[in-house]
Amino acid sequence: MRILSLAALLLAGCATTSAPTEVVAPMVAAAAETDPVDTAADAADDPAIWRNAADPAKSLVIGTDKKAGIHVYSLAGKRLSFTPAARLNNVDLRDLGGRVIAAASDRADVSTAHVSLFTLNTAAAKLVPLGRFPVGAGEAYGMCLWTRASDKALFGFVVLKDGRIDQVAIDLSGTSPKVTTVRSMKLGTQSEGCVVDDRTGQLYVAEEDVGLWRFDADPSAPSIATPIAKVDGKTLVADAEGLALAPSGKSGGYLVVSSQGDNAYTLYRLPGVTYAGRFRIGSGTIDGTSDTDGIDLMLGDFGPAYPHGLLVAQDGDNAPATQNFKYVSWDAVRKALRLR
Repeated sequence: MRILSLAALLLAGCATTSAPTEVVAPMVAAAAETDPVDTAADAADDPAIWRNAADPAKSLVIGTDKKAGIHVYSLAGKRLSFTPAARLNNVDLRDLGGRVIAAASDRADVSTAHVSLFTLNTAAAKLVPLGRFPVGAGEAYGMCLWTRASDKALFGFVVLKDGRIDQVAIDLSGTSPKVTTVRSMKLGTQSEGCVVDDRTGQLYVAEEDVGLWRFDADPSAPSIATPIAKVDGKTLVADAEGLALAPSGKSGGYLVVSSQGDNAYTLYRLPGVTYAGRFRIGSGTIDGTSDTDGIDLMLGDFGPAYPHGLLVAQDGDNAPATQNFKYVSWDAVRKALRLR
């Protein structure tokens, strides 16, 4: 394990992230929004998307209420079910050949991080709990999953509030899951958002006040972080929060980051992680977003409103209602930023 106490200094020297002179952030409109969560103040946190390849209109979005539990929503934003659970924060899912597994960082015990696992019953649009599993000392914060291409093994990454990242192996072969911590990594300060590129085995993590880092996701790899983008107050404004991917080809596409400090979303072009633009979700028939924590993005056909992909973003201020999640067509983002 390598502790990176000079995070800001290292990121300042990152060659791929020099700020451009123009940082215009065009507005895109949300196409739909979810029902608001039931609890007030800072409650909604992080979404994850399941795409129904056979019937895209029946795809589902899950989202955490970090004070009460986890919701399942339709593409129209209607709440279809709710599973109570104390203090779930970030959530991710993987479709493992028809069995959909969701994993959430569990903060119910602030001294011992846990992972809560669920099966998503896609027909009933309901999450079925599989249990809570201890990871290590500290408060669980971020959560993302990785399916290793070589053997389809499932791993999770739990980002602790102090910047430690614990990698866990998730074994679903038995009658009950086994969750084993296999590696730890460390960033210098508070971190949360993470995402793994299943194609390349690269883990991306957001250190909130510093910037973005990349690790090799394989548990046998060195636990060395590479700085890839810094919080510069222009293209990326603290806090750097949720992360999502728009993959293209073997290693291309975009990494999308919630630039929470100025209510925007920043894109970096893969694989080089070079700045590609930024946008905001503005008010239209549906109000825009602000103070976004978690985001998720999945490409593919989700029906007429989202023919090539769906972006879901948490809205930190949905007044006069409580917080919720906004849905945006990926085509709207591409058009606004003139992406290929």
